[in-house]
Amino acid sequence: MRAVVVDAFGPIENAAIREVPDPVPGPVDLLVEVHATAANYVDILLMGGRHQSKPGLPFIPGKGPAGIVRSAGAEVAGFAAGDRVVAMCEPAGGFAELISVPAAQCHRIPASMPFEDAASMALVYDTAWFSLRERGRYADGETVLVLGATGGVGLAAVQLAKALGAKVLAGVASASKAGMVREAGADAIVDLAREDIHDSLREQVHAATGGHGADIVIDPLGDAIFDAAIRALAWCGRLVVVGFAAGRIPTIRANYLLVRNIDVSGLQIGDYRRRRPDLTARCFEEIYALYEAGRIAPLPTRILPLEKFADALAAIRDRTARGRIVLTQNRRG
Repeated sequence: MRAVVVDAFGPIENAAIREVPDPVPGPVDLLVEVHATAANYVDILLMGGRHQSKPGLPFIPGKGPAGIVRSAGAEVAGFAAGDRVVAMCEPAGGFAELISVPAAQCHRIPASMPFEDAASMALVYDTAWFSLRERGRYADGETVLVLGATGGVGLAAVQLAKALGAKVLAGVASASKAGMVREAGADAIVDLAREDIHDSLREQVHAATGGHGADIVIDPLGDAIFDAAIRALAWCGRLVVVGFAAGRIPTIRANYLLVRNIDVSGLQIGDYRRRRPDLTARCFEEIYALYEAGRIAPLPTRILPLEKFADALAAIRDRTARGRIVLTQNRRG
């Protein structure tokens, strides 16, 4: 089969497409014919050896491929050849024509959902769901501040929080992108580019909430934005750390948690997939139910052939991508 192969950690340009042996599934695995896989920032981290889940070399990058089950292992129940699934592979493997994945990590996609939509929604919507439902303990009608709201996880979190009934504040660093998050459902915009963000972020949140603050903050940014956002939490608010795209990994003085009765938690979603496949299944059931009801939709998505994987990842690395990029197979014969 054809696959993108990483022989040594480094820049994305080091990887190449070549022929490799077909995977051999075990008794609890599904062999999935891949039709579409999104390009993600995490792919760049994995390929550079900078992710906490460091794969052995050589490896095939790509997370969350969508496709058709070719065969099921002898001990697999509930799946059969022909089923349409999204495969939440860990740590990677989706930039290939075939992938072998434990059946517990695969989830059926709706009959009406194109593979490109399933791949586009993978990783970002389940991350948003776990941030809101599991780590953030969202309750009906709460206010959710989504930082980095124009990114993949951010836009998904805006849509999902709105679909769940939240008042949604979207943190953006560029006024030109405000329309994008309003279309996704944001009720108000928080300008992350304002001077003195340490005070101005809280001022904006309090102005939008009548002084209440944000019940939940979803933070994929870190750095000074984290420092400012934690001051904008409501009493008994929860801040969920998703990443550090802005740079510095922040720290916090524990007495602040005590005085404000606030929680700060982290989300490493790969652990949930491995340790709580039951909860992951519930996650996808709700996401797909909202999709079929028309309450959430894939983010704006650009489709490229697998051969353009380096271009796709470069656009993400260089922050020129708009929305999601999904790689599809040009199948032979």
